[in-house]
Amino acid sequence: MLSLNLPSCGIKIAERNGKSLVFDALRRRYVALTPEEWVRQHFVGFLTEYKGYPKGLLANEVQLSLNGTKKRCDTVLYNKDLSAKLIVEYKAPHVEITQAVFDQITRYNMVLRVDYLIVSNGISHYCCHIDYSTGQYAFLPEIPAYTELI
Repeated sequence: MLSLNLPSCGIKIAERNGKSLVFDALRRRYVALTPEEWVRQHFVGFLTEYKGYPKGLLANEVQLSLNGTKKRCDTVLYNKDLSAKLIVEYKAPHVEITQAVFDQITRYNMVLRVDYLIVSNGISHYCCHIDYSTGQYAFLPEIPAYTELI
């Protein structure tokens, strides 16, 4: 797999029936090792090991209903009251982060109304803070530590 613009973390890879799998610590099982999953596992490791995000408040592949269709958020961070706080959308390293990617995560946010949106392809990472009281948003210079979110 490709080298990413993220610090190394303990990624567990296995082979089963000729297919590569990666262990997802949040779902507590092995999943297919795709380029997007490679990014997800590294980014979750970055959030938990380097930014202090509690594993118990993070979830991968969170299903939601949007305009009558089922969608899945790649990763969601919850507050202690289990309301959503942050959404992360991943793309494979070769996929450019475009307006369409931001449109996708914004649609998910129409349902969850989180304070932070993050988009990453493992090479480039963007974090946006939304202030609902003013209707403004701002891109942050880096991914905030968990303590900065609470």
